Amino acid sequence: MKFIKKNKKYILLVAIIIVVYFLTRLVAINSLPIFTDEAIYLRWSQIALHDANWRFISLTDGKQPLFIWFVMLAMKYIEDPLIAGRVVSVIAGFFTLIGLYFLGSEVFSNKKIGLLSSSLYLLYPFALVYDRMALYDSLVGTFAVWALFGAIKLVRNQRFDTAMLLGFVTGGAVLNKTSGFLALYLLPFLLVLMPVKEIKNVKRVARFILMCAVVAVITYGCYAILRLSPFFYIIEQKNALFVYPFHEWIKHPFTFFIPNIRALFDWYLHYVGLPMSLLVLGSFLVSKSYFREKILLFLWFFLPFLALALTGKTLYPRYIFFMTLFLLPLCAYTLIFLYEKLSRKAYYSVGFLAIIYWVISSGMVITQFQNAPIPKSDIQQYLTSWTSGEGVSEAIKFFRERSKDNKIFVGTQGTFGLMPYALELYLVDDPQIEMKSYWPVDNVFLRDIQKKTLEKESYVLFYEGCPSCPSNGIAPTDWPLEKVFQLKKIEPYTYLTIYKVIPQ
Repeated sequence: MKFIKKNKKYILLVAIIIVVYFLTRLVAINSLPIFTDEAIYLRWSQIALHDANWRFISLTDGKQPLFIWFVMLAMKYIEDPLIAGRVVSVIAGFFTLIGLYFLGSEVFSNKKIGLLSSSLYLLYPFALVYDRMALYDSLVGTFAVWALFGAIKLVRNQRFDTAMLLGFVTGGAVLNKTSGFLALYLLPFLLVLMPVKEIKNVKRVARFILMCAVVAVITYGCYAILRLSPFFYIIEQKNALFVYPFHEWIKHPFTFFIPNIRALFDWYLHYVGLPMSLLVLGSFLVSKSYFREKILLFLWFFLPFLALALTGKTLYPRYIFFMTLFLLPLCAYTLIFLYEKLSRKAYYSVGFLAIIYWVISSGMVITQFQNAPIPKSDIQQYLTSWTSGEGVSEAIKFFRERSKDNKIFVGTQGTFGLMPYALELYLVDDPQIEMKSYWPVDNVFLRDIQKKTLEKESYVLFYEGCPSCPSNGIAPTDWPLEKVFQLKKIEPYTYLTIYKVIPQ
């Protein structure tokens, strides 16, 4: 009771942060349609839940399985697969929120900076987007923040138990995504926290190296679990689609650097914004205190950012999300310093200018996603283009209605991705509906579908282009099909269309 009385304001603030977090993440969580990658991950989780032989199913596409396992557990308690997957990201984001508090408090030895770091995360539009989607990236950020916190604790106390705990954190990170290895590769830069006197102490440095070796052994021990699957080798093949392997990169080390850095910096500015970037810079200018700590936080952002610009082959904005989280404590440091130096009126003016972009952007992410000031590539992927599942929920309702009295057959365009997985998530166990996916969509596909019309009412669903299709989501005009449902997506000439097959 004495603790509560002494810390009433502190406890109230923490409670407000928690409530606001879950409100911003859970309100209208299904407002965005299911995204292609979400459909894939959720279908994998659904299969793994019902068949223990497929617990490593994600490795068939070179994806580590930890996120899939978490979603699999969520599906046991949440009926809607999409909400189950997105709730996993909400929970991951909550642990990131907690991690930022401990990271900010530990780095600068100031709980106020920790609390403000967490508060900034509430408003951060980058976090708001990915904490509300069933994608790997929110969980990637969670492991990244806790890994840096553990690494800082390790370099300061150099205890074996800290090394073990950090090893399990980085082990979880690499079981989730290959980028988790960055937490291990960046450990040597923790030496920047050591004063010159300590660096000259051979025993001190040797002990830190030994602790890092313990972390590495545990990390690779966790990663070795994936070797139980015969599909382990596919991870390397998949990584090569997104990042140039060294033997390829060395042939053209800087050829793609300029276009990559432009794209990454554009995405950075859209999500982080200029005001917060100025606060990051200001953390180095307003005070010389904690200079080494500031350098460390910046390096954990800058080095992965630079590495991705140098080696990236296929890039998306979400790849830099976890890197930007290390900038939030720097922003918090500047704001706390200014609070102590400026008048209240001047400080509130600076604070308002600093966060107003995030407040507007985050509000639009929830209410008007298509108009939010975030990268166009994210808006296209998640809402306006063929990769978006706009119309999927309507299609599911349509097929359920048509199958109430008669058995039906549904053929989908595409064998991997949004189709057929988005439909299978909700309809695969319906005995009234038979589904089959096809690619490519050609005359063989048409003949197979027409055979089905002899047995039952048959439909085909189009949502992307094909060589003989006039546009995305439109079937060839000379096929014997009757259009029975169509939804036009926001992007021009993109549709989701259901056709009834006319028996021939």
